[in-house]
Amino acid sequence: MATEDPSVSGVSGRYATALFELARDEKSVDAVKADLETFSALLHDSPDLMRLVRSPVFTAEAQTKALSAVLERAGISGITANFLKVLTANRRLFAVADVIRAFRALVARFKGEATAEVTVAEKLSDKNLDALKAALKSVSGKDVDLNVKIDPSIIGGLIVKLGSRMVDSSLRTKLNSIKHAMKEAG
Repeated sequence: MATEDPSVSGVSGRYATALFELARDEKSVDAVKADLETFSALLHDSPDLMRLVRSPVFTAEAQTKALSAVLERAGISGITANFLKVLTANRRLFAVADVIRAFRALVARFKGEATAEVTVAEKLSDKNLDALKAALKSVSGKDVDLNVKIDPSIIGGLIVKLGSRMVDSSLRTKLNSIKHAMKEAG
C-alpha cells in the first residue's frame, strides 16, 4: 500500500502505515486522525513544542517526559499517544510532521477521498474553506480533505495542489510574471 503513493514512503511512510493498519484494525481511524490533527495544530502553534520535537539535543527520556505532559493536557490518549511515545523512544519524533502527512494520505485513500495541499496568505473563513472543498470536489469527483498552510509571503490568492495538478493564483507569482514580462519588453 505505501509504495503506491510517493507521499507515503521512507521512514515516515512506514510509521504512518503501521499506525494506519493498527487504527483500521481497532476501528479507530477517525479518532486517531483527529488526535493527530490536534497534535499537528499544537506543533504549529508552539515554537517550544516544535523545538522539543526537532532538536537532537533533548534525550529520548526528556522528550518522552515533556511529550507525555503535552499529550495529557491536550487530551490525546490511546493508540495515538502510544504511537507518539514509540516515535520518541525510537528517536524519530523529528519526523512526526511527515508521519502525520503520510497518515492523512492513507486515510484519504482508504475513504476514497482526495487530499489537497492549499497554501494561503492568511487563515480562511469556514465559508471560504467550504467553497474551496466544493469546487475541488466538482473537479476531482471525490470528497477533498484540505491540508492548509499559511504563508504570508504569497501576499494573496492561493496555491492548490491536488494530486499531480497545481494551480498557483498567488499574487506573488502574478507579480513575478509581470516583472519578467517587463524585463523582456525593456
